[in-house]
Amino acid sequence: MVCYGLIHLILGYLAVRVAFGDSGQRADQNGAIQEVGATTFGSIVLWVLTIGLVAYGLWQLMMAAISYHWVTKHGKRVRKRIGAAFRGVIGISLGLYAGKLVTGAGSSGQSGSNQKQQEWTAKLLALPAGQVLVAIVAAVVIGVAVAEIVKGVKKSFVKDLDMDDLPNGTQQWVRRLGVAGYIAKGVVLGIVGVLLGFAAFDSKPQEAGGLDRALKTLAAQPFGTVALVIVALGLAAFGVYCFAAARAHKS
Repeated sequence: MVCYGLIHLILGYLAVRVAFGDSGQRADQNGAIQEVGATTFGSIVLWVLTIGLVAYGLWQLMMAAISYHWVTKHGKRVRKRIGAAFRGVIGISLGLYAGKLVTGAGSSGQSGSNQKQQEWTAKLLALPAGQVLVAIVAAVVIGVAVAEIVKGVKKSFVKDLDMDDLPNGTQQWVRRLGVAGYIAKGVVLGIVGVLLGFAAFDSKPQEAGGLDRALKTLAAQPFGTVALVIVALGLAAFGVYCFAAARAHKS
């Protein structure tokens, strides 16, 4: 989970760069991994990310299969397990991407989140009732985004932590970091969902986009620089929260 947190810290940094005009910067998870690879000790860090992210992904898949026993409501436990499975797939995918970069099997020119989003959106739109299918996906993404924001506002993420495992005096800071982090993630995910909705409404897959386009769309709005800096700080806060959660998360 520490490596997952590191990715979000770098995402926050990349988002700040986008906020101040670096529109050529690729501000998504793959871009964050590429940023690490470009540093002096990039190869070493990429190996650490490869192992750490794959381990994180496997842990999340294990959580999806047998954990969250402390959640008493069946429906809520199922939703948490589905979320863990999704994070597991993302973690393993990011770990494999880092591994490809460090071994030379992949390249920094590979398609980013925007292109991938547009490709599968185009495939869905080509199906019978394709617009309806994309609209349903958009609604699901927006629903997940709202759930993330609510999770942050209500501080319900604390229920998944053993707060007593954290050093004295840090518990309140972990709560604050979690609140900021989950709200920021929800905002970004919500923008991704809205972009998907536009793609469905206009039947134009090029209007869809991933994390990179979501951040750049936010930056292009009135007061976008301020808004994106706030979101960037939230993403970085989530990264630090992950460091604490790595120690205190229930399993």
